[in-house]
Amino acid sequence: MCAHVLVAEDDRRQAELLRQYLRAEGHEVVVVHDGHSALSTARLQPPDLLILDVMMPGLSGLEVCRALRRDSDVLVLMLTARSGEEDLLLGLDLGADDYLTKPYSPRELAARVRTLLRRRRAAPQPQDGVLTVGPLTIDPARHRIACAGEPVECTPGEFAILAAMAGAPDRVFTRAQLLDHTRGIDRNSTVRTIDMHVMNLRRKIEPDPRRPARLVTVYGVGYKLAGGSD
Repeated sequence: MCAHVLVAEDDRRQAELLRQYLRAEGHEVVVVHDGHSALSTARLQPPDLLILDVMMPGLSGLEVCRALRRDSDVLVLMLTARSGEEDLLLGLDLGADDYLTKPYSPRELAARVRTLLRRRRAAPQPQDGVLTVGPLTIDPARHRIACAGEPVECTPGEFAILAAMAGAPDRVFTRAQLLDHTRGIDRNSTVRTIDMHVMNLRRKIEPDPRRPARLVTVYGVGYKLAGGSD
């Protein structure tokens, strides 16, 4: 599962260690040490995955992620020395696919890289705009959802949430991200509204809503739609 990986890390010793581990995994690795270089390199030579340190000179990793997400769906793994929830949630809100808090094991990072690449390559490809995730089928054009072949009636807000998550199975969405997907549908939506939508969806798509296996809570972060079949 070889890939082109861009590492943006201002700690040169740490960056070199990452280069060695990732090359040993068979990846092609390019290393840069500041935010401006990370952004320009990612745009000139788009990588399969970007490992992005939050604290860098020039542009921060958060600023780089925000800029890239305007026109790119490159996989982003954030590295942060801060353990605060605010940094984590902000990175995920900007579209990061995963994160690691320093200090971390390079072996763990290599495993996260494998998981992200495997998930991207296994992601369902829409046929005529229809998304299939496990037993769920979501047809955005016709505004239809089916679970194990049975139609599922959803409100517009519920549909918007499920369709967004079906486009990226196993990716964790924060409540703020899901709230963005309901803008213009539920004008008075709050993060509490998102929780209510999720609770209602579980009643409709889970075999046992009290023990959700499809629409899963990631505690302290948000929700994900499990990509496995049942």
